[in-house]
Amino acid sequence: MALDIRQIPVLKDNFIYLAREPKSGAVAVVDPAVAGPVLETADRLGWKITHILNTHHHGDHVGGNMEIKEATGCTIVGPGHDPDRIPGMDVQVKDGDTYDLGQSRAQVFFVPGHTSGHIAYWFKDSDALFCGDTMFSIGCGRLFEGTPQQMWTSLSRLRALPPQTQIYCAHEYTESNIRFAVSVDPNNAALRRREAEVKSLRAAGKYSVPSTLGEERAANPFLRADAPELAAAIGMAGRSPVEVFAEVRARKDKF
Repeated sequence: MALDIRQIPVLKDNFIYLAREPKSGAVAVVDPAVAGPVLETADRLGWKITHILNTHHHGDHVGGNMEIKEATGCTIVGPGHDPDRIPGMDVQVKDGDTYDLGQSRAQVFFVPGHTSGHIAYWFKDSDALFCGDTMFSIGCGRLFEGTPQQMWTSLSRLRALPPQTQIYCAHEYTESNIRFAVSVDPNNAALRRREAEVKSLRAAGKYSVPSTLGEERAANPFLRADAPELAAAIGMAGRSPVEVFAEVRARKDKF
């Protein structure tokens, strides 16, 4: 049975997720930036928080860890690749591990690039990927601690998941990401379709997240660094995907 996933917008543009496994009633909080809205939402829904799943150590992903743990006694699960920077971590998971939330199983991917220890959780049976700041809709995270090669490898691994996978990323950045993407990939029809869709969603006060991996494969320039037409569009025809990715990322950083 699929997870029941709820989106909690906090701070300026962060998303925290509550994911409930219906058979057991287990409830995970994914990347709690703050505690108050999470505890309030869980109480309103009548859900008992049993877990926190952290993708990486940044404060807008772990800031609510200890307050939620103190309030609920939940188990904090996080990256064993970064054991010293996750507050209150009880269980360390690494690349290739699985972790069960009630009767729903997550596969763990080590996806360094944004940080050196970043992980993602893929719940296959729910078509749900919690990817933190590695992938955004029409974007990817800044390379604070990793290299272009690491991030391209990480994104390539996530890109290989099924196209129906829902991308539960941690920020509402899609409008600004699209403004950049059309500057490097202006003739991409899928990107233009996504641009129109997102404008409509945001004008109606709706979120642009989650998107699907199929949409991202077609429209996200950071997943298309091996596409000859993208390389040609930025004057890098014949260059390696890592070189193209690095150039696109550098342009985004200055955009």
